[in-house]
Amino acid sequence: MSKIGKLPIAFPGTVKVKIHESVVTVEGPKGTLHQRFEPQYVTVQTEAQQVLVKRLDDTKAARARHGLYRSLIANMVKGVQEHYKKTLVLIGLGYKAQAQGNKVVVDVGFAESKTYVLPEGVKAEVANQTELTLSGADKHKVGLAAAEIRMIRKPEPYNGTGIRYKDERVRHKAGKLAA
Repeated sequence: MSKIGKLPIAFPGTVKVKIHESVVTVEGPKGTLHQRFEPQYVTVQTEAQQVLVKRLDDTKAARARHGLYRSLIANMVKGVQEHYKKTLVLIGLGYKAQAQGNKVVVDVGFAESKTYVLPEGVKAEVANQTELTLSGADKHKVGLAAAEIRMIRKPEPYNGTGIRYKDERVRHKAGKLAA
């Protein structure tokens, strides 16, 4: 039995979980999320403020999806209670970020500013010009948006410049030494 899959997902009274055919809908104070599941492999039930994910048989495909759907639903329950956050730091001379509605504009050493359109449900806040915080109820969308913004200018190991996560450590390399 999957160690993760067999754990029940507890949710408070402020969160409502509805299961209709092969879709789980989670509503909470921070938003509403939907997740499809494959009923040929797992069943999802609610009872006494808990969500239970059970697999139908012991095939490899069912075992793989058991823990997956349990984790996805647990992330949804947590996301509608409190938003997921990712913080990016821009390190470099003249590097800065601006949040403009559903867009993030970053100046990271290119001739022109790069604009990234945020997915629906993700918000961006700029504390100072070099620190960008993305937040939202959907863990996948927040992480994907942060990764795509980071890809605009990945951290460079020689000077340490670029866009990185706040808790990320970039190992510095020694450059070529003059003879």
